[in-house]
Amino acid sequence: MAKTTVKDLQVSGKKVIVRCDFNVPRKDGVITDDNRIVMALPTIKYLVENQAKVILMSHLGKVK
Repeated sequence: MAKTTVKDLQVSGKKVIVRCDFNVPRKDGVITDDNRIVMALPTIKYLVENQAKVILMSHLGKVK
């Protein structure tokens, strides 16, 4: 059984919630490694190019 991906779905005109792990390392408020953001871009771009209404969900940092 093949794994379902975003490309298997009809997304045009639909709202799509994407849970992203954007909890990136920072030093003095500056992102020091943006790899997690960069890795999410192909999916986000695909959705936008296929007329989906994209909602990104993430968090940043730890609860103090």
